[in-house]
This record gives sequence, structure tokens and C-alpha cells, in this order.
Amino acid sequence: MSLHLPDAHGALRAYEPRTEPLSALRSTPGSAFTSRTVFSAAHVVADPYADTGPDGPAAVDWDATLAFRRHLWSHGLGVAEAMDTAQRGMGLDWATAAELIRRSAAEARATGGRIACGVGTDQLTTTTATLAEVRSAYEEQLAVVEESGAQAILMASRALAATAQGPDDYLEVYGHLLRQAAEPVILHWLGPMFDPALEGYWGSSDLDTATDTFLEVIAAHPDKVDGIKVSLLDARREVDLRRRLPQGVRCYTGDDFNYPELIAGDDQGFSHALLGIFDPLGPLAAEAVRVLDTGDTDGFRALLDPTVELSRHLFQAPTRYYKTGVVLLAWLAGHQSHFTMVGGLQSARSLPHLARAYELADGLGLFPDPKLAEERMRNLLSLYGVNQ
Repeated sequence: MSLHLPDAHGALRAYEPRTEPLSALRSTPGSAFTSRTVFSAAHVVADPYADTGPDGPAAVDWDATLAFRRHLWSHGLGVAEAMDTAQRGMGLDWATAAELIRRSAAEARATGGRIACGVGTDQLTTTTATLAEVRSAYEEQLAVVEESGAQAILMASRALAATAQGPDDYLEVYGHLLRQAAEPVILHWLGPMFDPALEGYWGSSDLDTATDTFLEVIAAHPDKVDGIKVSLLDARREVDLRRRLPQGVRCYTGDDFNYPELIAGDDQGFSHALLGIFDPLGPLAAEAVRVLDTGDTDGFRALLDPTVELSRHLFQAPTRYYKTGVVLLAWLAGHQSHFTMVGGLQSARSLPHLARAYELADGLGLFPDPKLAEERMRNLLSLYGVNQ
């Protein structure tokens, strides 16, 4: 029986769900990737029974959260932990993020999975932090990540963006952190479309000037930078930036609009990947990268290009609310028993937006059990008053 899905104009339209998942979802995971290093930024599963509000401490269902990470590792993907996708600064407080890092890193050791974890300054509660306080906050989080045995990802800091007076302050803070980092880190440049508080990062709203400062940080400490993660949703700029990187420093695309072409690359290079969209695309993304490992770029693109429409839908403005669609798809796919998010963020997208996300994902065959996804979507529609 067809589902009746609401569109952006409030009208209902019939949609016939598919009955079989994409064949790639049934394939047996193979060996580790050989051509690219690929991380999926992973979401957290909320505890739906916790009596907490949007401003209270995050309540996490640890069993379901860690099970989802094992799902990603089972397909050969690395896990980028406690990142934007895990609602850092949007419901996930630092105390809970630190616990998430410790638990996930221990799970990675037990299963042999690759993990890198976000290092930020979100434990700062004041809007007038000094540079010394920003450095100290970064150091505290860096220590937690390094003690857990995970690789560190130095995330962009709202506090630093608010405090820094210009490029020199960024050079000083990042230089200090890189000098003391035990192992090479990944530097993360998150654009203001993901977090408006990061406008003017690296000391300038002019992206060319900001890029020069970013590259200056890397050039001063190339032995301490494994790579950079760029989330600016600008493919041309990413290509230009990766061509200017020192030898041995990787570019991890964080461009959820243009990832197939950036990962495929050109005759002058390519991007590795650290992507939020690989949370719902995990098995399909892994299959695509294994095809790319054989040198079959066309086959890689044939698998991944059709997913871009879904990704652009999930990440449409306001982009920072893409996590709602990611968690919806995890619920529909059977990775968790409910559609609840820390901070109540399940209410951040409209029903037409969620319905379209379901339709696109189902059309791609992303649900291992299409019937379960259909039943859950039917229940969600009923909750909103849509009678089938």
C-alpha cells in the first residue's frame, strides 16, 4: 500500500516504497581500503527515557551508540567521534562528549577499528574567554583524546573565533597545540554554514586571506599535521587548497555537497574523506571506495553520485540541522529503536523535509529492511496527523 507523504506545499502525494534493499547492503565487507582513508562522523543515540530538557546534560543510550560505531567499523570505515555530527555544541555537552570519547576509543581498541576524536573548547561557558583560557580548554580536551589512544582532530572553536583579534592569535594558539601534540593531528575548518559562530575563522571573513593563515599554521608544523578536514561546501576552493598542502599532509573532504568528485580526484590529486553523510551511507560508501581501490573511478562514481541528492537535501540550509535527518535515517534503518535526539533536536526539521529524506533514502535502497522503514515512517506520519 502506498504511503502518502506531505510535500513542501502541504499537499499529500502517493509514494510506493521499494521492497528490496540495494544489493551493496548485502555484500560481505572486504579488506581495509587501500586507495583512500575514510572516516564517517557518527551520530549519538539519545536515551529516550531520560528525564532531561534541551538545556540539561545530554542523556545517551550507550549500548545503541556503540553498536552503531561497530556497524561502521564492520564495513571498514573509520569513526570520527564527538564531532559536529554527534551534536557537539548542539546538545552534546563536554562532560558527555568526554565519556563518549573514552567509551568509543575503548570499543575501537577491542574491535580493531580506526578512530579519531574531536578536540574543542566547548567546556568554556563564558563568552569573554581569554586566549589563555582557550588554550587551556583545548589542552584539557587534547589530553582526554590522547589518553584514550585515539587520534586528535583539532576542531574549530567558537571561543577562539570570539576572542581572536586577528590571524596572529590563531597562529599562536594552534602553534602551541601542535607543538605539544604527541601524534600528528587532523585540523578541522568548519564553515559558518555549519556553525554561524565560526564566521571569520582564521582571522578573516575573506576566504583567500583565511586560507593563507590556515596554510601558514600547517607549514610551520607539517610533521604534526596528518591532514586537514575542510567543510566549506566549495569544491573549487577545496581543490585549490589541497594542491597547496605540504607533501604528506592529506586533505579529508568534509564537503557533503560534492564528495564523489572530490574523493575521485583528478590528475593532480584527490581528497580522502571525513563526512557526516557517510553515517547514513556507511555500507554503500564502503562498497564504493572498494570499487575505487580497484582503479574503477567510473564504477565508484556510479555508486556514489546518485546519493548526492539525498545529501544535499539533508544538508540544506540551515545546514547545522542536518543531524535531524541523519538520526531519522538511522531509526528507519533499524539502528535504533526511536527517533529522539539529545537536546530535542528531532523537532529541528519539518515533516515535509523528513518525508523527502525518507523517500530519497528509500529510492536509493539504503534501508536493510524496507518494510520496517515503511512501518516506522507510517507511524511518524500518523503522529503528525497524516492519516493513510
